[in-house]
Amino acid sequence: MRLFMSDGAPGNLPVLAAAWRAGARDKLTISTVGPEERVVPFLTRPKLPALKLDSGHYLFSTSAICRYFFLLSGWEQDDLTNQWLEWETTELQPVLSVALYNLVVHGKKGEDVLSPVRRALVHLDHSLSRQSCPFLAGDSESLADIVLWGALYPLLQDPTYLPDELAALQTWFRTLSVQEPCQQAAESVLKKQGALALRVYLQKQPQPSVPLERPVSNEPEEDELSAHTISEEEIAMAVTTWEQGLDALPPVRPRQNPLLPVAGERNVLITSALPYVNNVPHLGNIIGCVLSADVFARYSRLRQWNTLYLSGTDEYGTATETKAMEEGLTPQQICDKYHAIHTDIYHWFNISFDFFGRTTTPLQTKITQDIFQRLLSRGFLLKDTVEQLRCERCSRFLADRFVEGICPFCGYEEARGDQCDKCGKLINAIELKKPKCKICRESPVVKSSQHLFLDLPKLENRLEEWLGRTLAGSDWTPNARFITRSWIRDGLKPRCITRDLKWGTPVPLEGFQDKVFYVWFDATIGYLSITANYTDQWEQWWKNPEQVELYQFMAKDNVPFHSVVFPCSALGAEDNYTLVSHLIATEYLNYEDGKFSKSRGVGVFGDMAQNTGIPSDIWRFYLLYVRPESQDSSFSWGDLMLKNNSELLNNLGNFVNRAGMFVCKFFGGCVPKMTLTPDDQRLLAHVTLELQQYHQLLEKVRIRDALRCILTISRHGNQYIQVNEPWKRIKGNETDRLRAGTVTGVAVNMAALLSIMMQPYMPAVSTTVQAQLQLPPAACAVLPTNFPCFLPAGHQIGIVSPLFQKLENDQIESLRKRFGGGQLEDSLELKAKVSKAEAPTELADPEQIKRLTDAVMKQGNIVRELKAQKADKAQVAAEVAKLLELKGQLALAEGKPPEPPKGKKKK
Repeated sequence: MRLFMSDGAPGNLPVLAAAWRAGARDKLTISTVGPEERVVPFLTRPKLPALKLDSGHYLFSTSAICRYFFLLSGWEQDDLTNQWLEWETTELQPVLSVALYNLVVHGKKGEDVLSPVRRALVHLDHSLSRQSCPFLAGDSESLADIVLWGALYPLLQDPTYLPDELAALQTWFRTLSVQEPCQQAAESVLKKQGALALRVYLQKQPQPSVPLERPVSNEPEEDELSAHTISEEEIAMAVTTWEQGLDALPPVRPRQNPLLPVAGERNVLITSALPYVNNVPHLGNIIGCVLSADVFARYSRLRQWNTLYLSGTDEYGTATETKAMEEGLTPQQICDKYHAIHTDIYHWFNISFDFFGRTTTPLQTKITQDIFQRLLSRGFLLKDTVEQLRCERCSRFLADRFVEGICPFCGYEEARGDQCDKCGKLINAIELKKPKCKICRESPVVKSSQHLFLDLPKLENRLEEWLGRTLAGSDWTPNARFITRSWIRDGLKPRCITRDLKWGTPVPLEGFQDKVFYVWFDATIGYLSITANYTDQWEQWWKNPEQVELYQFMAKDNVPFHSVVFPCSALGAEDNYTLVSHLIATEYLNYEDGKFSKSRGVGVFGDMAQNTGIPSDIWRFYLLYVRPESQDSSFSWGDLMLKNNSELLNNLGNFVNRAGMFVCKFFGGCVPKMTLTPDDQRLLAHVTLELQQYHQLLEKVRIRDALRCILTISRHGNQYIQVNEPWKRIKGNETDRLRAGTVTGVAVNMAALLSIMMQPYMPAVSTTVQAQLQLPPAACAVLPTNFPCFLPAGHQIGIVSPLFQKLENDQIESLRKRFGGGQLEDSLELKAKVSKAEAPTELADPEQIKRLTDAVMKQGNIVRELKAQKADKAQVAAEVAKLLELKGQLALAEGKPPEPPKGKKKK
């Protein structure tokens, strides 16, 4: 092997360090050449260092040369190292080259040098600080450590540019700098001149510019392919991966049952906030918790991380008791009824829980009481007398959420008894001005009762220490950080953990047998008990913080209970509990110009979405497109129609369908031979960059932004097809026909890549595309970090058909009116009256039965007329849904059980 180097080339440092570290130094012949000598014959400009192999092939990427040396020594590649090498190439090198140029060529100092690279250094420091091992990929230095150390050494060897606050980075850098391979490389390259040794070489290089952050946009540009300047190295790497085909994919790891952490692997535990069992979730609830978590869980599985995703219904508390009273059922019956409703909704939305449980289980009682006893024995609980609001008319103490009044802080008139939705501050119910019982609207009175409190002030130091370790380098969302810090800044106060109720986890303490635990003490413990109901080895997940990364998804109002209350409980219990690593909180999703309201019939709720005629994947796509990541966003029927018709139908669906149809129409369903031109190779590099940005965004749980990468790739594809016109070239001479084959083959492979990338977002559409393309099962299960040829020449695809349907304006206007509060409000009034008829002590109102009978007949005529006119299917389905709802109300009014929905015939 011959290594070509030029004095002062920054890449010399990591290459020589890797050669010495891997024991390859003696196998090398080193030739020193001038900085302008073009060693690699097929490159148009000099690229040094470069390695000429005995086979005659060249390696001219610093990381590729270092990787080759390590492979010679028997090193096995791993995913984490590959990620760091990608980061070094795409994120670190562009800014580091600017910093070095400013320092060495321009003679700048201080912030002029540090500013371009500061963000990358902070990222590296955060990553190191949150690991239990001293190096980037384990307990010993790896290829990633050598490459990054070598890149950074010319800058960081001057302590001025290694700030004290980056303690983890300092330790890592100094540990590597004293190792013999690194010392030898530094002495050989810098020759005791420091960074000035690079001046002669850098002066002959083009001046680098500070890379701008690529804005995440979904608007088509005039020429998207020219938006990023692709280097020849990036093109060469893209072509290499493409040519490897399916061999570039790692083997698929079988999923165990039950799923348990595996030593040495990335173990990812994902939870979504437990929804109240007594409410039907609306679209805002779905995007805030379960759908966002589902996208990340599906992505984690595609990365072959060892992933467990679970959730369940939160079933205890006064809300359940009150709902049971309203419906004439026992609390357990209410829980059973609504747990089934939640399960059906999430199943329809294709939420991929590994386990969906509930909190009304013996294991919930056992684990909650164990944590309680540990807190009690360690002195973290207090007793105190509490003044509570009691409704004399309802003869019960009122749970916080069943008191409503004026917020004492901001004056909001609909503040709850535990928290104000407007200003976010926590409230004691007795602090509300003009409180009202939400059940009967009477004014409650203040009564005294003895309760137990979690002594949060006593646990505050432990919490602060834990947050200090956790927040640095984590992916907590900004709102989660802000809400948590504001709680601590205002000073923690003892928090009541018991309630005067019957429906809940019993308090195992003398004098408190008539009380239960407050739902916000034991609801978060529900994650543990739900896991325990999934596997009796649950402690491997929940008492294993060294090996488990916990991601928790929720809306912002749930943050304090996951970032303060539960962590304090777990820290006080002193039982090595796994605490949240990454807390992902959304803002609120509004409905059109207001809020979702079940009582007013405003907005789409989970059980209603199924009856709109719009497939679940379209709902998933739109909710994720408008996901309220950094600020509140709104669901809009008009925007839903626009995004479906433009982004899904005309962009993504159009490209995937055209690519597959060209294969079927022009090549008999067989992927044609592909001979790549420089333009094709450049396209592969662009797609690879977009794929890598997709990975970077999803690893940071920027779910909405990552979705744009899918749409950008499909726009690249549409533009590629449009420019090359394979439908015309197929009719030309042999050269044209070969070109048509290449364009079609590349396009259908892009469609295959998109089918995997869209799996976390639109799993049903993803499965459909993969079936149409007959994508090999191994390719469906793994999303690579680069773009290989999934479908080689000769691959036979299946039957191709359109993926999406156009949403018409009339259809959308009908749905907007239906969910705007008018028609549904009347229906809810009927339901309220019918519910009284369910009670055995009251008879149904004959006039009510007559009105419902007339309404059923009238609606039946509407349905028959629409069918006779062969009206739009979606319109017919909407009217049929109304008819079935009216029939159910009539059956209840007459004392008959309503017909189950599953009895409907499907055409």
